[in-house]
Amino acid sequence: MTTQTYSRLEIDDRGVARLTLDRPEVHNAFDDHLIGELNDHLRRAGELAHRGEVRLLVLASKGKNFSAGADLHWMKRMADYDFEDNLVDARELSALMHGLDTLPCPTVCRVQGAAFGGAVGLAACCDIVVASEKARFCLSEVRIGLSPAVISPYVQRALGERQLRRYALTAEVIDATTAQKLDLAHCVVEPDALDAAVDAMIDTLLATSPQASRATKALLAEVARDPDSNATRDHTCRIISELRVSHEGQEGLSSFFEKRRPAWAPDSDTERHS
Repeated sequence: MTTQTYSRLEIDDRGVARLTLDRPEVHNAFDDHLIGELNDHLRRAGELAHRGEVRLLVLASKGKNFSAGADLHWMKRMADYDFEDNLVDARELSALMHGLDTLPCPTVCRVQGAAFGGAVGLAACCDIVVASEKARFCLSEVRIGLSPAVISPYVQRALGERQLRRYALTAEVIDATTAQKLDLAHCVVEPDALDAAVDAMIDTLLATSPQASRATKALLAEVARDPDSNATRDHTCRIISELRVSHEGQEGLSSFFEKRRPAWAPDSDTERHS
């Protein structure tokens, strides 16, 4: 018996992982099944990223909308759960957000339409968000008597405390232009240009040192937690010293002075389609 899958993880020969939500018939709404799949995919991607086999991950979805948030049938089931069952479900969603947020490699989120509820959390957990002009974001939970609780640490980091208070309490829809002004989206393009913009971002990231990308992502997380401590300052000194004497650090400096591509950079744009 074949078990239906709602997502897929594909990795190409450049080390680009694409994690795709594939429930377009319900606007890629997620339930416990999909959350479990995504957690499994992220664990695998994380292991490969630690080994240097995955350079970056693109989070995307099929169909008109990125994700409508929680699946209605799942919500009906959760209404009959007791507190402990709901706590188990919430912790799985929390693991998804944490896993995406702490993935060792850079992450790019492709948002083509509505991103409601928990989907705003998915976008906020990614390092870079590329959105269509038709993208719409909404922290819709309070409309149905709930709260964006699990995703709130990540969305607050993206929007800031003041803006989160407004949008979490009003459940207003945030258009793509406003999302960019609020730092929820980094790049907004016409719908027909969305894939090209994502591909351009992939090429930009592939031109960077894989080791330096992983080290920088981890470093920035550490700096954000405690930016002013002596321990953090010492840690930053150690990171740059380690990178300077590393193989990739030496290769990067050599290629710069010799005016050539570093070993990790693609040779040409045609490799994107190979």
